[in-house]
Amino acid sequence: MTFKTKITLGFLALLALLLALGGYAFYTVRQLDQSAKSILKNNFYSVQLGQQMFRSLDELEQRPEGVAELARFRESLTREAGNITEPGEQEVVDSLTANLARYERLTDAAGAGGRGAVVRQLRGQTHRMVQLNMTTLQANNDRATATATRAGYYLLAVIGLSVLTALTFVIRVPAAAIGPLQRLAVSIEHATNQDFSATIPVESRDEFGQVAQSFNRLLGQLNAYRSSTIAQLITERNRAASIVNGLDEGLLLLDQHRVILLVNPVACELLGLQADQLLGRPAAEVALENDLVRTMLRPLEPASGGSGEVPLLHINQQGEEAYFQLDVRDLLSFNEALNQKEFAGQILTLRNVSDFKRLDQLKSNFLATVSHELKTPLSSMNINLRLLQDERLPAEERQRITATIRQETQRLQRMVGELLDVSRLDAGAGIQLDLRPTNLADVVRYATATVQAQLTDKQITLDLQLPFNLPFVRADVEKTTWVLINLLANAIRYSPPGEAMTVRAEALGQKVLIRVQDHGPGIAAEYHERIFQRFAQLPDPSGYRGGSGLGLSIAREFIATQGGRLWVESELGMGSTFCFILPVSG
Repeated sequence: MTFKTKITLGFLALLALLLALGGYAFYTVRQLDQSAKSILKNNFYSVQLGQQMFRSLDELEQRPEGVAELARFRESLTREAGNITEPGEQEVVDSLTANLARYERLTDAAGAGGRGAVVRQLRGQTHRMVQLNMTTLQANNDRATATATRAGYYLLAVIGLSVLTALTFVIRVPAAAIGPLQRLAVSIEHATNQDFSATIPVESRDEFGQVAQSFNRLLGQLNAYRSSTIAQLITERNRAASIVNGLDEGLLLLDQHRVILLVNPVACELLGLQADQLLGRPAAEVALENDLVRTMLRPLEPASGGSGEVPLLHINQQGEEAYFQLDVRDLLSFNEALNQKEFAGQILTLRNVSDFKRLDQLKSNFLATVSHELKTPLSSMNINLRLLQDERLPAEERQRITATIRQETQRLQRMVGELLDVSRLDAGAGIQLDLRPTNLADVVRYATATVQAQLTDKQITLDLQLPFNLPFVRADVEKTTWVLINLLANAIRYSPPGEAMTVRAEALGQKVLIRVQDHGPGIAAEYHERIFQRFAQLPDPSGYRGGSGLGLSIAREFIATQGGRLWVESELGMGSTFCFILPVSG
């Protein structure tokens, strides 16, 4: 049964009780009214007539000959004769009529002696008639009183029943309505506190039961949505945290009051502080005890105009010098209520520009080296050209000077060629290769013959180890020869006079390996990859600055584009072995 039906039935019951109470009260009142009218019409009227008859008899006793008094008595008796309602009343009226007639006869006969006795009889009979009606009137009044009393009791009972029914509804209906509403309010309060487990017990199938079922389904959907939303938020937070923590830049996030909200591990490492020592603290407070934070906050000072331009920060990171560029950005959030952007904080980043700084330094060194390398042969050529202008020089000396100029010219051409190769690589033009089956033994012999003069000059012995059945490789002859000559020139440059060098070739499955081994000072392990970078310059105890720093870089590019690989095996004081492999020709 629905709650609406319960309330409707309850009010219908109250309405039925009210109708019953009103109907019974109306019926009782009508009955009392009819009873009262009957009493007034019958008995009370007879009593009044008896009173009139008593007054007439009193006057007849004083004036026996009074005609008017006799006429009034007769009139009253006649009316009484027409209002006979009680048993025995007719006999009394007949007696009164007979005695009245006798009284009149005595008057006509002028019998004054018998009138008194007749009047007394008339009085007695009238008294009897009045008494009879008074008795009936009293009885009817008692009955009416009993009926009224009984009706009052019935009305009180119905009123009591109505009151009890009304009180039952007053107590039960609000409780039945407020109880579920209170449970609903409690559950809603829990839901506003993000507790979606406080469901409402379904105790009936009425409207409250339907509301409870619907609300419980809503809580379930909200809980599922909250779980999925929390999972998404956690995923997004973890993703954002992994991104922030994975940045190679130091990041410091400040709110609009310059309180530190976020700091990533790189920033903690640079600042030398733990995250819990920074989060939630005013940046100005941290700056009092940390020089780097103070430097980072300097662009935010009013005197700086709020610009984020500061010089490079020189920071000692893990025992190495590092350079960081500070960048300051304002964070703005859109306020939908005010339809405008508001200042939300600032983000400070420290970007590691050490590689760019190092590259800039390498380029500076490269320019200095290239200038030096260009200046030396040009100066030598200038001096030799001036000597050639002297006609007194013998022919042999002229030949020697000409040979020197030719060597310096070749040196300049080689350097310019390297620069052109680098410019083409940087422009993305790539390396144009002429790949064909190549006999590496012929390449080795040609390259060693090219540097033979340098070997002789330093009295270096060259040991060639070339297998008889060395397979052909798929290579560009010119580029491979250039690489081998470059490796031989470097080995000669760093080998002590009188030492030996070894060039060895061997087949390794589908590849051929070439090794160029010297007995020079060797290369430390930390520089094994750096020497193949452009403009790389390694410290040399002998004071030699090296070449342009491009040869090995270009050599690795040449070998890699042919499907091979170039590397070095070396230890300090143990010499160096430069190796490269090329694929066997199919």
